[in-house]
Amino acid sequence: MEPIRVLQVLTIMNRGGAETMIMNYYRNIDRSVVQFDFLLHRKEEGVFDSEIKGLGGRIYRLQNISLKNLSSYKKELSHFFENHPEYRIVHSHLNALSVFVMKAAKKAKIPIRIAHSHTSLYNLNLNPFSDKKHDLSFAIRFFAQNFYKRKVPSYANVYFSCGKKAGNWLFGSKNSDKVRIINNAIDTHQFTYNPEISKTKKIALELSDKFIVGHVGNFVQEKNHRFIIEIFNELLKQEKNVLLVLVGAGDDSDIRKLADQLGLENQVVFLGARNDVPEILQAMDIFLFPSTNEGLPVTLIEAQAAGLPIIASDEISKELNVTGLVNFLSLKTPPLNWAKILLGSRFNRRSDMSKKIIEAAYDIKSNAKELQEFYCNN
Repeated sequence: MEPIRVLQVLTIMNRGGAETMIMNYYRNIDRSVVQFDFLLHRKEEGVFDSEIKGLGGRIYRLQNISLKNLSSYKKELSHFFENHPEYRIVHSHLNALSVFVMKAAKKAKIPIRIAHSHTSLYNLNLNPFSDKKHDLSFAIRFFAQNFYKRKVPSYANVYFSCGKKAGNWLFGSKNSDKVRIINNAIDTHQFTYNPEISKTKKIALELSDKFIVGHVGNFVQEKNHRFIIEIFNELLKQEKNVLLVLVGAGDDSDIRKLADQLGLENQVVFLGARNDVPEILQAMDIFLFPSTNEGLPVTLIEAQAAGLPIIASDEISKELNVTGLVNFLSLKTPPLNWAKILLGSRFNRRSDMSKKIIEAAYDIKSNAKELQEFYCNN
Protein backbone atom coordinates (compact mmCIF):
# COMPACT_ATOMS: atom_id res chain seq x y z
CA MET A 1 0.00 0.00 0.00
CA GLU A 2 1.33 3.40 -1.01
CA PRO A 3 1.79 6.03 1.73
CA ILE A 4 -0.37 9.15 1.92
CA ARG A 5 1.63 11.92 0.27
CA VAL A 6 1.26 15.31 1.99
CA LEU A 7 2.37 18.44 0.16
CA GLN A 8 4.32 20.73 2.51
CA VAL A 9 4.54 24.32 1.21
CA LEU A 10 7.45 26.52 2.35
CA THR A 11 9.89 29.07 0.95
CA ILE A 12 13.30 27.35 1.08
CA MET A 13 14.45 24.43 3.20
CA ASN A 14 17.19 26.10 5.21
CA ARG A 15 17.37 26.01 9.00
CA GLY A 16 14.57 28.35 10.03
CA GLY A 17 11.88 27.84 12.64
CA ALA A 18 9.17 26.33 10.42
CA GLU A 19 11.68 24.39 8.35
CA THR A 20 13.38 22.87 11.41
CA MET A 21 10.00 21.99 12.89
CA ILE A 22 8.70 20.21 9.80
CA MET A 23 11.97 18.30 9.38
CA ASN A 24 11.71 17.10 12.99
CA TYR A 25 8.28 15.71 12.20
CA TYR A 26 9.39 14.29 8.86
CA ARG A 27 12.25 12.32 10.44
CA ASN A 28 9.95 10.81 13.05
CA ILE A 29 6.73 9.91 11.24
CA ASP A 30 6.28 6.43 9.81
CA ARG A 31 7.16 7.18 6.20
CA SER A 32 5.67 3.89 5.02
CA VAL A 33 2.32 5.39 6.10
CA VAL A 34 2.77 9.14 5.46
CA GLN A 35 5.30 10.69 3.08
CA PHE A 36 6.10 14.39 2.70
CA ASP A 37 6.67 16.20 -0.59
CA PHE A 38 7.74 19.86 -0.72
CA LEU A 39 6.56 22.78 -2.83
CA LEU A 40 9.19 25.52 -2.45
CA HIS A 41 9.54 29.12 -3.61
CA ARG A 42 13.25 29.41 -4.33
CA LYS A 43 15.20 28.01 -7.26
CA GLU A 44 18.36 27.49 -5.20
CA GLU A 45 18.84 24.42 -3.04
CA GLY A 46 18.40 24.52 0.74
CA VAL A 47 20.45 22.74 3.38
CA PHE A 48 17.73 20.13 3.99
CA ASP A 49 17.12 19.27 0.30
CA SER A 50 19.46 16.27 0.11
CA GLU A 51 18.03 14.84 3.34
CA ILE A 52 14.48 15.25 2.03
CA LYS A 53 15.35 13.30 -1.11
CA GLY A 54 17.11 10.66 0.99
CA LEU A 55 13.95 10.20 3.06
CA GLY A 56 11.89 9.69 -0.10
CA GLY A 57 10.44 13.18 -0.51
CA ARG A 58 9.91 14.98 -3.82
CA ILE A 59 10.78 18.64 -4.25
CA TYR A 60 8.96 21.01 -6.60
CA ARG A 61 9.92 24.66 -7.13
CA LEU A 62 7.91 27.75 -7.99
CA GLN A 63 8.98 31.35 -8.47
CA ASN A 64 9.24 33.75 -5.51
CA ILE A 65 6.04 35.43 -4.33
CA SER A 66 6.26 39.18 -4.90
CA LEU A 67 3.93 41.99 -5.91
CA LYS A 68 5.59 42.38 -9.32
CA ASN A 69 5.07 38.74 -10.33
CA LEU A 70 1.85 37.98 -8.45
CA SER A 71 -0.22 37.34 -11.57
CA SER A 72 2.27 34.93 -13.14
CA TYR A 73 2.79 33.23 -9.76
CA LYS A 74 -0.93 32.55 -9.36
CA LYS A 75 -1.06 31.03 -12.85
CA GLU A 76 1.96 28.86 -12.10
CA LEU A 77 0.41 27.73 -8.82
CA SER A 78 -2.90 26.80 -10.49
CA HIS A 79 -0.99 24.96 -13.21
CA PHE A 80 0.87 22.97 -10.53
CA PHE A 81 -2.31 21.71 -8.88
CA GLU A 82 -3.85 20.89 -12.27
CA ASN A 83 -0.85 18.68 -13.01
CA HIS A 84 -0.67 17.09 -9.54
CA PRO A 85 -4.14 15.76 -8.71
CA GLU A 86 -2.56 13.11 -6.44
CA TYR A 87 -2.52 15.43 -3.42
CA ARG A 88 -5.54 15.40 -1.12
CA ILE A 89 -3.69 17.18 1.74
CA VAL A 90 -1.86 20.50 1.33
CA HIS A 91 -0.09 21.90 4.41
CA SER A 92 1.12 25.48 3.93
CA HIS A 93 3.65 27.20 6.21
CA LEU A 94 3.73 30.61 4.48
CA ASN A 95 1.77 32.40 7.22
CA ALA A 96 -0.48 35.04 5.60
CA LEU A 97 0.86 34.28 2.11
CA SER A 98 -0.73 30.85 2.48
CA VAL A 99 -3.82 32.61 1.14
CA PHE A 100 -2.61 32.07 -2.45
CA VAL A 101 -1.90 28.36 -1.90
CA MET A 102 -5.15 27.79 -0.05
CA LYS A 103 -7.22 29.57 -2.70
CA ALA A 104 -5.63 27.59 -5.54
CA ALA A 105 -6.00 24.34 -3.58
CA LYS A 106 -9.68 25.06 -2.93
CA LYS A 107 -10.22 25.78 -6.63
CA ALA A 108 -8.53 22.43 -7.39
CA LYS A 109 -10.98 20.76 -4.96
CA ILE A 110 -8.27 19.51 -2.62
CA PRO A 111 -10.25 18.34 0.45
CA ILE A 112 -7.76 19.02 3.26
CA ARG A 113 -6.24 22.53 3.16
CA ILE A 114 -4.07 23.30 6.19
CA ALA A 115 -2.81 26.82 6.90
CA HIS A 116 -0.14 26.84 9.60
CA SER A 117 0.79 30.00 11.52
CA HIS A 118 4.40 30.27 12.65
CA THR A 119 4.62 33.97 13.53
CA SER A 120 2.77 36.92 15.05
CA LEU A 121 3.67 40.14 13.26
CA TYR A 122 2.09 42.55 15.74
CA ASN A 123 4.83 45.16 16.01
CA LEU A 124 6.11 47.71 13.49
CA ASN A 125 8.38 50.56 14.55
CA LEU A 126 8.61 53.40 12.01
CA ASN A 127 9.77 56.07 14.48
CA PRO A 128 12.63 57.85 12.62
CA PHE A 129 14.29 58.74 15.93
CA SER A 130 14.31 55.18 17.26
CA ASP A 131 17.44 53.05 17.05
CA LYS A 132 15.12 50.04 16.75
CA LYS A 133 13.22 51.39 13.72
CA HIS A 134 12.30 48.66 11.24
CA ASP A 135 13.67 49.02 7.72
CA LEU A 136 11.60 49.39 4.55
CA SER A 137 11.75 45.73 3.53
CA PHE A 138 10.38 44.64 6.91
CA ALA A 139 7.65 47.31 6.76
CA ILE A 140 6.54 46.10 3.32
CA ARG A 141 6.45 42.50 4.52
CA PHE A 142 4.57 43.56 7.67
CA PHE A 143 1.84 45.36 5.73
CA ALA A 144 1.58 42.61 3.09
CA GLN A 145 1.23 39.85 5.70
CA ASN A 146 -1.35 41.79 7.70
CA PHE A 147 -3.31 42.56 4.51
CA TYR A 148 -3.39 39.05 3.06
CA LYS A 149 -4.07 37.20 6.32
CA ARG A 150 -7.70 38.35 6.32
CA LYS A 151 -8.72 35.84 3.65
CA VAL A 152 -6.78 32.82 4.89
CA PRO A 153 -9.66 31.46 7.04
CA SER A 154 -11.94 31.62 3.98
CA TYR A 155 -9.84 29.24 1.89
CA ALA A 156 -8.19 26.99 4.48
CA ASN A 157 -10.41 24.45 6.23
CA VAL A 158 -7.87 23.35 8.85
CA TYR A 159 -6.12 25.87 11.11
CA PHE A 160 -2.76 24.94 12.67
CA SER A 161 -0.53 27.13 14.82
CA CYS A 162 2.67 26.87 16.85
CA GLY A 163 0.99 28.71 19.76
CA LYS A 164 -2.04 30.73 20.83
CA LYS A 165 -0.60 34.14 19.96
CA ALA A 166 0.40 33.09 16.43
CA GLY A 167 -2.98 31.44 15.94
CA ASN A 168 -4.90 34.56 16.94
CA TRP A 169 -2.73 36.66 14.64
CA LEU A 170 -3.41 34.65 11.48
CA PHE A 171 -6.92 33.33 12.05
CA GLY A 172 -8.39 35.94 14.41
CA SER A 173 -9.49 35.51 18.00
CA LYS A 174 -13.02 34.63 16.81
CA ASN A 175 -11.56 31.42 15.35
CA SER A 176 -9.40 30.55 18.37
CA ASP A 177 -11.51 27.50 19.25
CA LYS A 178 -10.90 26.09 15.73
CA VAL A 179 -7.10 26.35 15.91
CA ARG A 180 -5.14 23.17 16.58
CA ILE A 181 -1.80 23.75 18.33
CA ILE A 182 1.02 21.78 16.70
CA ASN A 183 3.93 21.98 19.10
CA ASN A 184 7.35 22.95 17.78
CA ALA A 185 8.56 19.61 19.04
CA ILE A 186 12.19 18.50 19.20
CA ASP A 187 14.27 15.38 19.65
CA THR A 188 14.76 15.94 23.37
CA HIS A 189 17.59 13.43 23.73
CA GLN A 190 19.61 15.22 21.05
CA PHE A 191 19.60 18.50 23.01
CA THR A 192 19.79 17.29 26.63
CA TYR A 193 22.61 18.94 28.55
CA ASN A 194 25.79 16.89 28.72
CA PRO A 195 28.79 18.50 30.49
CA GLU A 196 31.27 16.35 28.56
CA ILE A 197 29.87 17.42 25.19
CA SER A 198 29.86 21.02 26.45
CA LYS A 199 33.54 20.84 27.33
CA THR A 200 34.53 19.09 24.09
CA LYS A 201 32.58 21.52 21.87
CA LYS A 202 34.05 24.56 23.60
CA ILE A 203 37.52 23.22 22.87
CA ALA A 204 36.60 22.47 19.23
CA LEU A 205 35.23 26.00 18.74
CA GLU A 206 38.12 27.57 20.66
CA LEU A 207 35.74 28.96 23.29
CA SER A 208 37.31 27.43 26.40
CA ASP A 209 37.63 29.46 29.59
CA LYS A 210 35.12 32.04 28.36
CA PHE A 211 31.59 32.89 29.44
CA ILE A 212 29.60 32.30 26.23
CA VAL A 213 26.52 34.34 25.41
CA GLY A 214 24.75 32.67 22.49
CA HIS A 215 22.03 33.31 19.96
CA VAL A 216 20.58 31.11 17.20
CA GLY A 217 18.53 32.84 14.54
CA ASN A 218 18.77 33.90 10.92
CA PHE A 219 19.89 37.44 10.18
CA VAL A 220 16.48 39.03 9.65
CA GLN A 221 15.39 42.24 11.30
CA GLU A 222 12.87 40.74 13.70
CA LYS A 223 15.64 38.77 15.41
CA ASN A 224 16.97 42.14 16.61
CA HIS A 225 20.70 41.47 16.17
CA ARG A 226 21.57 45.15 16.58
CA PHE A 227 20.09 45.10 20.07
CA ILE A 228 22.03 41.90 20.82
CA ILE A 229 25.26 43.72 19.96
CA GLU A 230 24.26 46.71 22.10
CA ILE A 231 23.52 44.45 25.08
CA PHE A 232 26.78 42.60 24.64
CA ASN A 233 28.70 45.86 24.42
CA GLU A 234 27.32 46.83 27.84
CA LEU A 235 28.12 43.37 29.20
CA LEU A 236 31.76 43.70 28.14
CA LYS A 237 32.10 46.87 30.18
CA GLN A 238 31.33 44.82 33.30
CA GLU A 239 32.95 41.49 32.46
CA LYS A 240 35.86 41.08 30.01
CA ASN A 241 36.02 37.28 29.90
CA VAL A 242 32.96 36.88 27.65
CA LEU A 243 32.27 36.03 24.03
CA LEU A 244 29.14 36.41 21.92
CA VAL A 245 28.40 33.51 19.55
CA LEU A 246 25.91 34.11 16.73
CA VAL A 247 24.54 31.19 14.71
CA GLY A 248 22.35 31.78 11.66
CA ALA A 249 22.10 32.24 7.92
CA GLY A 250 21.54 35.47 6.03
CA ASP A 251 23.28 38.76 5.38
CA ASP A 252 25.25 39.60 8.54
CA SER A 253 27.32 42.42 7.03
CA ASP A 254 25.57 45.26 8.91
CA ILE A 255 25.92 43.43 12.22
CA ARG A 256 29.60 42.73 11.57
CA LYS A 257 30.08 46.40 10.75
CA LEU A 258 28.38 47.47 13.99
CA ALA A 259 30.53 45.07 16.01
CA ASP A 260 33.66 46.46 14.36
CA GLN A 261 32.57 50.06 15.04
CA LEU A 262 32.20 49.23 18.72
CA GLY A 263 35.56 47.48 18.82
CA LEU A 264 34.02 44.06 19.39
CA GLU A 265 35.55 42.25 16.41
CA ASN A 266 37.52 39.90 18.67
CA GLN A 267 34.63 39.22 21.06
CA VAL A 268 31.85 38.38 18.57
CA VAL A 269 31.98 35.03 16.76
CA PHE A 270 29.88 34.61 13.61
CA LEU A 271 29.36 30.90 12.92
CA GLY A 272 26.86 31.21 10.07
CA ALA A 273 24.39 28.42 9.25
CA ARG A 274 25.33 25.21 11.06
CA ASN A 275 24.24 21.59 11.17
CA ASP A 276 25.67 21.06 14.67
CA VAL A 277 23.35 23.38 16.61
CA PRO A 278 22.66 20.80 19.38
CA GLU A 279 26.39 20.66 20.17
CA ILE A 280 26.85 24.44 19.88
CA LEU A 281 24.04 24.95 22.42
CA GLN A 282 26.02 22.71 24.78
CA ALA A 283 28.98 25.08 24.44
CA MET A 284 26.94 28.16 25.38
CA ASP A 285 26.46 29.40 28.95
CA ILE A 286 23.42 31.63 28.44
CA PHE A 287 21.00 32.29 25.59
CA LEU A 288 19.97 35.78 24.45
CA PHE A 289 16.83 36.20 22.33
CA PRO A 290 15.38 39.75 22.13
CA SER A 291 13.14 39.28 19.06
CA THR A 292 10.62 41.95 18.12
CA ASN A 293 8.12 39.55 16.48
CA GLU A 294 7.80 35.80 17.04
CA GLY A 295 5.36 32.95 17.16
CA LEU A 296 6.71 30.22 19.40
CA PRO A 297 10.35 29.77 18.34
CA VAL A 298 11.60 26.19 18.26
CA THR A 299 15.12 27.38 19.10
CA LEU A 300 13.93 28.40 22.57
CA ILE A 301 12.56 24.90 23.16
CA GLU A 302 15.96 23.55 22.05
CA ALA A 303 17.80 25.96 24.36
CA GLN A 304 15.63 24.95 27.31
CA ALA A 305 16.26 21.28 26.57
CA ALA A 306 19.98 22.12 26.72
CA GLY A 307 19.44 23.56 30.20
CA LEU A 308 20.45 27.08 29.22
CA PRO A 309 19.24 30.11 31.18
CA ILE A 310 17.45 32.34 28.67
CA ILE A 311 16.91 36.09 28.56
CA ALA A 312 14.17 36.79 26.00
CA SER A 313 11.91 39.55 24.78
CA ASP A 314 8.46 39.71 26.33
CA GLU A 315 7.06 39.85 22.78
CA ILE A 316 7.50 36.06 22.73
CA SER A 317 4.68 33.77 23.86
CA LYS A 318 4.99 33.07 27.58
CA GLU A 319 3.57 29.57 27.07
CA LEU A 320 6.95 28.36 25.79
CA ASN A 321 8.55 28.74 29.24
CA VAL A 322 8.05 25.09 30.14
CA THR A 323 11.17 24.76 32.31
CA GLY A 324 11.25 28.03 34.25
CA LEU A 325 14.54 28.90 32.53
CA VAL A 326 13.18 31.85 30.54
CA ASN A 327 13.42 35.38 31.92
CA PHE A 328 11.27 37.79 29.86
CA LEU A 329 12.29 41.44 29.52
CA SER A 330 10.70 44.38 27.73
CA LEU A 331 12.48 45.71 24.65
CA LYS A 332 12.06 49.14 26.25
CA THR A 333 14.46 48.05 28.99
CA PRO A 334 17.90 49.63 28.31
CA PRO A 335 20.74 47.39 27.09
CA LEU A 336 22.59 47.98 30.38
CA ASN A 337 19.77 46.35 32.35
CA TRP A 338 19.70 43.38 29.98
CA ALA A 339 23.47 43.06 30.47
CA LYS A 340 23.16 43.09 34.27
CA ILE A 341 20.62 40.28 34.18
CA LEU A 342 22.85 38.30 31.82
CA LEU A 343 25.73 38.76 34.22
CA GLY A 344 23.63 37.75 37.20
CA SER A 345 22.74 34.47 35.48
CA ARG A 346 26.31 33.37 34.79
CA PHE A 347 26.52 31.18 37.88
CA ASN A 348 23.28 29.30 37.18
CA ARG A 349 23.93 25.56 37.21
CA ARG A 350 22.69 23.66 34.17
CA SER A 351 20.86 20.37 34.53
CA ASP A 352 18.95 17.73 32.58
CA MET A 353 15.62 19.27 31.50
CA SER A 354 14.45 16.37 29.33
CA LYS A 355 11.71 15.30 31.75
CA LYS A 356 10.15 18.77 31.75
CA ILE A 357 10.32 19.03 27.95
CA ILE A 358 8.60 15.65 27.58
CA GLU A 359 5.97 16.43 30.25
CA ALA A 360 5.17 19.70 28.45
CA ALA A 361 4.51 17.69 25.25
CA TYR A 362 7.41 19.13 23.26
CA ASP A 363 9.13 15.83 22.54
CA ILE A 364 8.91 14.85 18.87
CA LYS A 365 8.12 11.16 19.32
CA SER A 366 4.56 11.56 20.62
CA ASN A 367 3.87 14.68 18.54
CA ALA A 368 4.84 12.97 15.29
CA LYS A 369 2.40 10.14 16.04
CA GLU A 370 -0.42 12.63 16.62
CA LEU A 371 0.25 14.51 13.37
CA GLN A 372 0.48 11.24 11.47
CA GLU A 373 -2.89 10.17 12.87
CA PHE A 374 -4.40 13.48 11.82
CA TYR A 375 -3.20 13.05 8.24
CA CYS A 376 -4.46 9.46 8.14
CA ASN A 377 -7.89 10.19 9.61
CA ASN A 378 -8.78 13.22 7.48
